[in-house]
Amino acid sequence: MLLKKQTVWLLTMLSLVVVLSVYYVTSDPKTNNDLAMVDKNGKNTSDKANSTTSKKDGKVNISTQVAGDQAFEAMRISRDDERSKLQEQLTNKLATTNLSADDKNKIYDEMQKLKDTAQQEQALETLIKSHGYKDALVESDGTNINITVKSKEQSTAAANDIIKLVEQQIGSSPQVAVEFQK
Repeated sequence: MLLKKQTVWLLTMLSLVVVLSVYYVTSDPKTNNDLAMVDKNGKNTSDKANSTTSKKDGKVNISTQVAGDQAFEAMRISRDDERSKLQEQLTNKLATTNLSADDKNKIYDEMQKLKDTAQQEQALETLIKSHGYKDALVESDGTNINITVKSKEQSTAAANDIIKLVEQQIGSSPQVAVEFQK
C-alpha cells in the first residue's frame, strides 16, 4: 500500500513540473544582436559588422532606426520565446530518470539563473524608463548586456548615463551595449 502512495506522489510532482513548464513556455521572449559593445571604460569593443556606433576623427556616430511600440514588443516576445525554449529543454532534461543528483542540481541552477536574468532585465528596463526614456529593452546573456532605448535624444553622453545606471544596479562591470531607436 505504501508503494502506491509513493507512486501517486511521484506522478503528482511530475504533472506539476509539466504544468509549470507549459506555463514558462507560453511566457514572453526576445533577441536583438545589432548593438554596439561598450566596456566600462567607454571603449567600443564590438566587431565592425555588428557595430552601431563608430568613431571617426574624434566624432562618434550613432546609428538609429525607427521603432514603434510594436517593434519593442516583438523584440520582447522573441527574447522571451528563446528563454522559454531553453527553460523547456532544461525541464525535459530534468524529466529523464537516468540523471544523477549532481546533474539535477546543475539543471536546477541553470533554471534559477534564467529566472534571475529575466528579473534583472525587467528591473533594468523599469529603471531606464524611470529616467525619462520612452521605452527600453534589456537583453542579458550573463556577461554581455544589450540595451535598446527608444528616445529622440541620441548621444554618447546619454549612452554613458545608461551604462552607469546599469553598473550601479548590477554592481559588477559587464560588457554593456546601448542602441538608440527613434
